[in-house]
Amino acid sequence: LDLGSFYEGLMSFSYDESGALASLPFNRSTYIMYYNKDMFKEVGLDMQHLNRYPHEFSGGQRQRLNIARAIASNPRVVICDEPVSALDVSIQAQVINLFKKLQKHFNLTYIFISHDLSVVKFISDRVCVMFLGMVCEIGVTHELYAHPLHPYTHFLLNAIPKADPRLRSDEKELLTGEIPSPVNPPSGCRFHTRCPYAKDICSQMVPEGKMVGERQVFCHFPLMERK
Repeated sequence: LDLGSFYEGLMSFSYDESGALASLPFNRSTYIMYYNKDMFKEVGLDMQHLNRYPHEFSGGQRQRLNIARAIASNPRVVICDEPVSALDVSIQAQVINLFKKLQKHFNLTYIFISHDLSVVKFISDRVCVMFLGMVCEIGVTHELYAHPLHPYTHFLLNAIPKADPRLRSDEKELLTGEIPSPVNPPSGCRFHTRCPYAKDICSQMVPEGKMVGERQVFCHFPLMERK
């Protein structure tokens, strides 16, 4: 659905209060008003919000406004950089469900950047894991979460808190040591200073991408080769 094209087709028409077609021209200001109203409806805001000032909106409402602004130009791709990190859990769920609804409705592609692995798992079809600006692993979401191939991915997933208390008794292998400086990153694989599986080559050569099925992993010794 391209709302912009839809309203452009109505530029020569207008409607009276009863909804009947009127003879007055559908001028630019009326076009913008109707378009804004539809954008508000798409992101779950009421018409009464149209005349509010920014400080009168809650955090969740402001995020909905930002989403409306992002999709107003009918893009193919929307880049979402930590779109729910500042929201509480209940509002996060609402906004994430809104993203899913809009994606289906407008046939959108999202580049979704987040440190919240649970959110990434819910919304993403494919995941790219990065460490200090370098790609570690790329793959289909359910495969990557079920069987990580890069050590960094493995430790990231280990750090996700488990909601079920009965599953918390299992000891998990966690990372130790200090994070390297992004200003002066280590040579070779940037994760080697924290990786318990690192060998000499890891500090000397940047790993090239290896295809493992439909996944690509950038590691000299992927986890599947250690089993």
